[in-house]
Amino acid sequence: MEWLLEPATWVGFLALVAIEVILGIDNLVFIAILADKLPTRERNRARILGLSLALVMRILMLFSLSWMIKLTKPIFSIWQITFSWRDIILIVGGFFLLFKATRELHERVEGKLYTEKKKPRVAPTFGIVIAQIVVLDAIFSVDSVITAIGMVEQLPIMIAAVIIAMTVMMLASRPLTAFVNAHQTVVVLCLSFLLMIGLVLIAEGIGLKIPKGYLYAAISFSILIEALNQLAQRNVVKSMEQIPLRDRTAEAVLQLLGSRSKVDKDFEPEFPEENEVQSAFGEEERNMVSSILSLGDRTIHSIMTPRTEVSWIDLDDDIATIHDQIRATPHSFFPVSRGQLDNIVGIARASDLIDDIHTSQPLEHSRNLRDPIVMPESIGVLKAMEIFKQSRGQLALVADEYGSIEGLVTPIDILEAIAGEFLSEDEQPAAVEEKPGVWIMEGTTNIYLVEQLLNTDGLVDEDDEYASLAGLILERSGSVPQVGDTLVYAGFRFQVLEMENRRIAKVQVTDLKAPVAEDDRQGKLL
Repeated sequence: MEWLLEPATWVGFLALVAIEVILGIDNLVFIAILADKLPTRERNRARILGLSLALVMRILMLFSLSWMIKLTKPIFSIWQITFSWRDIILIVGGFFLLFKATRELHERVEGKLYTEKKKPRVAPTFGIVIAQIVVLDAIFSVDSVITAIGMVEQLPIMIAAVIIAMTVMMLASRPLTAFVNAHQTVVVLCLSFLLMIGLVLIAEGIGLKIPKGYLYAAISFSILIEALNQLAQRNVVKSMEQIPLRDRTAEAVLQLLGSRSKVDKDFEPEFPEENEVQSAFGEEERNMVSSILSLGDRTIHSIMTPRTEVSWIDLDDDIATIHDQIRATPHSFFPVSRGQLDNIVGIARASDLIDDIHTSQPLEHSRNLRDPIVMPESIGVLKAMEIFKQSRGQLALVADEYGSIEGLVTPIDILEAIAGEFLSEDEQPAAVEEKPGVWIMEGTTNIYLVEQLLNTDGLVDEDDEYASLAGLILERSGSVPQVGDTLVYAGFRFQVLEMENRRIAKVQVTDLKAPVAEDDRQGKLL
């Protein structure tokens, strides 16, 4: 019994238990499939009985094969190599393990995972199901027994390992199946162990003695590496869980559409032509999906028409001026105020205002005036959509925390945030590509639209409050620029072309092909 004190014996025992559990997974899955044919109350009994029969069958096969491998008397020889019944059993068993492991590895590497085999058409009775389980146990016990014989030499160790493995499978049949299915690398690792064991059996069968210590060392080292791999994957999952699910989903959808991830954009491939991926979606489609996914993070301040561009009716003007303004402005609704936009009186249709003027009705007391919808500038776009649905309003005024009107927003503004600009008769394009890589843009151009046109995502910062190209330049430069001033930021050069008072009216944006210095990336007014 000195072998009980040898460390190699216990290492082999533990490794054999682990491999026996893995080898029993297929048997366990098929028993569960067959047991599912039975009524619910009989399934658990059939599963336990099936595993018990598998245990008895494996122990009987261990006794018989262990006795047969002791038949060492030579029966024939080839090329001065003698073969006994023991050698034949080892060689046949080794080739069986090589064939089974290679076939399973091929199916998994090729993506053809092991699935349920063809089910025999039998009546769902307990006796017939148990008979099928017995047949399956006999088939699936062969590789398990041969593996045990190939790993250890002592029959008590083999029997103890098989008993423990089957006991574990009985107690943890459901979670064990789920674990192996969720960690396919464990299955691949154990199949590679079968390849090694099969090779050792064949070597012993032809007279080449391979010390078991080498086999145990390789298996132990592989298990240690796999444990570290599982720990690393677990840490990656924990790290990913810290990112909001919405952001992870948005990133995954954009990658499916053919857009590069934020991480990929930081690294340029050495051979770009080898990394080009043909996308099934066009650039406009990707931009629309990206805009939809970002709506939840945007406020109406980022999509509103700013105060300086709002067309509104001043009741202090004479009727003729108001009439001409309505006819000259292609809008259906107007805010009506007195003296300044903040003194809002109501919202009115252009057609109703024209009717009131023609019938000499006082505009201030017109029954066609509607109460204005006022939204705080911090409200989200999705919340604004809900308000529009409930109020049936065509426009809403946007106010800051002090109650001052900052602009207005309409359902069209929300649509433009998704699909791009829809120009009115009195509007000009906010951005025009002068030549490849050079754009002329209005200072009021929405910063999200700028990102789409420049095919970048480095201009919007969640911590910043600007919503336009002019806001970006003011934020990054830290001062009001003059005509001709240039800002280099995030790989682009922004040059101020036109100023209106202290407002940035036009900007030339140039895509810099050369790498940008680190101080330029932080933003510097030249």
